Amino acid sequence: MMISLDAYVRRGKHTLRRLAVDPKAHLAGRIAAYFASGFCLSAASLGNYAQPFAVGLICACTGWSAVVTAVGSALGYILFWGSAGYQSLLWVTAALAAALLLNNRGIVDRAPLLLPSVAALILSASGVAFQTWIQETVPVSIYILRVLLGTGATMLFIRVLQGRDPILEWLTCGVAVLALAQIRVLPFLSLGYLAAGCMSVAGAFPAVALTGLALDLAKVTQVPMTAVLCGSFLVRFLPRRSRTFSACAPAAAYLLIMALCGKWDVLPLPGLLLGGIGGSFLPGPAKVAHRRGETGVAQVRLELAAGVLSQTEQVLLEAPAVPVDETALVNRAAERACSGCVYRRACKDADRIAQLSGVLLHKPLLNAEELPIICRKSGRFLAELHRSQEQLRSIRADRERQREYRAAVVQQFRFLALFLQDLSDQLSRRGESTEPIYTPWVKVFGNRQLGENGDRCLHFSGTQSRYYVILVDGMGTGLGAAREGKEAGVMLKRLLSAGYPAEHALGSLNSLCALRDRAGIVTVDLAEVQLDTGKVTLYKWGAAPSYVLSDVGAEKIGTAGPPPGLSVTEDRETVDRLSLRRGELLVLVSDGVGEEEALHCCATLAGQPPGDVAAALLACGQLGGEDDATVVMIRLEPGT
Repeated sequence: MMISLDAYVRRGKHTLRRLAVDPKAHLAGRIAAYFASGFCLSAASLGNYAQPFAVGLICACTGWSAVVTAVGSALGYILFWGSAGYQSLLWVTAALAAALLLNNRGIVDRAPLLLPSVAALILSASGVAFQTWIQETVPVSIYILRVLLGTGATMLFIRVLQGRDPILEWLTCGVAVLALAQIRVLPFLSLGYLAAGCMSVAGAFPAVALTGLALDLAKVTQVPMTAVLCGSFLVRFLPRRSRTFSACAPAAAYLLIMALCGKWDVLPLPGLLLGGIGGSFLPGPAKVAHRRGETGVAQVRLELAAGVLSQTEQVLLEAPAVPVDETALVNRAAERACSGCVYRRACKDADRIAQLSGVLLHKPLLNAEELPIICRKSGRFLAELHRSQEQLRSIRADRERQREYRAAVVQQFRFLALFLQDLSDQLSRRGESTEPIYTPWVKVFGNRQLGENGDRCLHFSGTQSRYYVILVDGMGTGLGAAREGKEAGVMLKRLLSAGYPAEHALGSLNSLCALRDRAGIVTVDLAEVQLDTGKVTLYKWGAAPSYVLSDVGAEKIGTAGPPPGLSVTEDRETVDRLSLRRGELLVLVSDGVGEEEALHCCATLAGQPPGDVAAALLACGQLGGEDDATVVMIRLEPGT
């Protein structure tokens, strides 16, 4: 029963991992996140009046995300504020219109204060209108506060959506708790207290202080929550504290502050206790990078270089595509046809011929009956039009090729910008690297000698306790396939050894294959092993499925997909995440081994020595044909 339950749990984890990398699941998650964000922000209140934090998020979004956020915000304002939220619906509608009209245009990048100014205009104009026409009794000070908060929220969310920054994240946490404080899932359980308890255990001190300030501003209790959360944060400095003690710290601090103040309100206790328990299972806060001396100068230079590359990427993305002048091609065809025509002087349609539309070039089987003019030499004119059609196809093919080139260059600029930014962040964490606790065991088995085998396996150490295993399968067999596999493997090794992220290294290989017109020349299996945690990220680009062998059986990992080089603009690699902490054996195979045969062998020989499993898999490959077959075994052993 235990074995079957363990296998069931493993299958469930594998399903969750597949959903985690499924684009449709990602899209559904993003839609839900934007809807929930707009819905929750609409509940924010100061002085018992609705505040326009949701307007700031709508203005910061683009396209469908702005629409989804606006729908959630409108629903929230109606549910939370009733008739008092009618003015908020006007905010949402105007902010959505501004986001859809302005956010996809380059004018926002050239004028970063445009959207915050638009948000201020929306809020001030609506305030004046409601004060004048409806005689609303909201104090003028509240309207001024709304304008300031709407402008600030727009600037905050624009910066947050552009990239991560600890200070901006702290401010966002405060805004989120201010909104969640007004939402109760049960009479005694507020989402604001849940978030506050979680933040006090797992958040950074500035975020904890801002969270407490947000609860005090929301006036959900008379007990000073800033003091409560800051006091619970100090528990982290106690030696030998347990997880249970840390989880109960927010509730214990609340009881202490409540007793000292003499203001009794037990409603926040359940939320603080549950939030503290949840926060105890989260990782600790990330430290803010400190720039000192030469290290600080290097960080600044790397960040400046990353900013320049990002700006160059943006310029290339915004460069407009030059349209093809189809009318000029038709006029050129008419000029060539009429230049040697003996009837050109007496032609009555000469002026109309010179004004023909480029639509004619979109008719592949153009004949004389389809011409909008009467031409005595229609055969000659049709021949010239067909020639122009060929020119149009060539121009379009060339433009498509140029688009691929531009996409490849943009992609490399983005990769380099992210890489330099990551290097800058690592400089401040030089003393925080973890030590490996596992030793990798890698064994390669092949059906041909190394020089004649088109499959190439490389395994080497990377940066920050990473270890890489690459299996590159060159197309076909022989020396040509071996050369292609070696070149691709060496390129990936150099990038990964320098600290390049695995997904960026694979993207660079894809761009190179596409630009060389060598689509499908190789397939790639790349296993990134974390020697400090035992976790493995398996990237596949056109490679055959892999297998994980353990005491409970065999599990297939990944599916065969298209090889690299088919397109620069589409990422077709698959990503699977697994763990080898319990002695599991990860088996990588090239496409010379059949999928069904490999799965049967792995399931039959699970628990047997790796050499026996590899021999059986290679025997399956020999039965399937003459293709190169390679089997790579990966296992983690406790470090000494």
